[in-house]
Amino acid sequence: MATHTGTTGTTSTTSTTSTTSSSAARAWRSTEPEPPRRIVFLARRDLGNPAAGGSELLVDRIADGLTAQGHQVTLLCGGPAAYRDYRVVSAGGDADHFLRARRAFARQVGDCDLLVEVSNGMPYLAPLWHRGPTVCLVNHVHTDLWGMRYPAPAARLGRRLEHWALASNHRSNLKIAVSGSTAEALAGLGVPRDEIRIVYNGVEDPGPLVPKAPEPLFLAMGRLVEYKRIDLLLRLWERVRPVTGGRLVIVGDGPERARLEAMAGPGVVFTGHVSEAEKHRLLCQAWLLLHPSMVEGWGLVVTEAAARGTPAVGFDIPGLRDSVEDGRTGLLARGESSFAAHWCSVALSAQRREALGRAAELRARRFRWANTVRSFRAVATEAYARAATPALSRKRG
Repeated sequence: MATHTGTTGTTSTTSTTSTTSSSAARAWRSTEPEPPRRIVFLARRDLGNPAAGGSELLVDRIADGLTAQGHQVTLLCGGPAAYRDYRVVSAGGDADHFLRARRAFARQVGDCDLLVEVSNGMPYLAPLWHRGPTVCLVNHVHTDLWGMRYPAPAARLGRRLEHWALASNHRSNLKIAVSGSTAEALAGLGVPRDEIRIVYNGVEDPGPLVPKAPEPLFLAMGRLVEYKRIDLLLRLWERVRPVTGGRLVIVGDGPERARLEAMAGPGVVFTGHVSEAEKHRLLCQAWLLLHPSMVEGWGLVVTEAAARGTPAVGFDIPGLRDSVEDGRTGLLARGESSFAAHWCSVALSAQRREALGRAAELRARRFRWANTVRSFRAVATEAYARAATPALSRKRG
């Protein structure tokens, strides 16, 4: 009888403990913020667009990763749209889709839990026509680029519009920067620091590596547009080539290609677009990645090269200060002569190249797309929760 009573008591205690534990677990889970399920990216291009670059690759990797986790993801963009595992909707051409985005969103996309406006200079001004939770993804602030691409009056207007959109139109919305430099640029425009979150770019695991080329091979990779300054690289090559020998291979295409090919001297090869396999081979074989760009948010190709043990030489500019650890994973120049000197010194020292390459490869292991998706999802969840908080909703209003 006593044994029966004891057994009954033990069973009752275990059952109560189990029920209490289960209730506590449910209560704890109920306090966790729910992530947004339906996420729409509003961006200028799809990754399949011939003019696509690092920004498009970033959005694609995030969208693909979120889709794999069960989110319903849509990309609303301009220009040609390719088939993806997530939905892609084209709102018109490369320029006029900015004007058509609102109507395309209403007619072809519908409602969503979170809208992500990808800022690439010209804003969509989404907060003026979308009342739901919104975040702004910023690769870099285009302050200096407006003057390169447009006459002075248009450049001033574009610059003011971009700055107003980031600092005022997206007031109280979270801003996602891709680097510390971009975060500082946003803060410089008056964006409160507590509204800025950093989500770093990633790279794929490169897999088996190809040996370095036996002869000097220098690589530049990216869209051939003015601010990438491949013309400067070609001029410096005339000073570097007699010292180092070898080849300068330029991968990519763009509106500047014909002009650049016309000014190229001996030892320069333009490949145009290449396959992923060829891109991997070149990044592995290169002795150095040369990145003379004047503006970068991060410089994704720097990390892609680093993952293959290839160090970079670039200019000491925002963005590259984040993706290159100067003197450890590559070298940053303060001027043209400094760039040429770095190029020659690393090319002539196998020991230094190997040391920089090893450090670059080790650092690149920290940047993987899975980490990027995880970080973005955390910010998306925070933005979704903030929009549901009455105090913050009043602040937004």
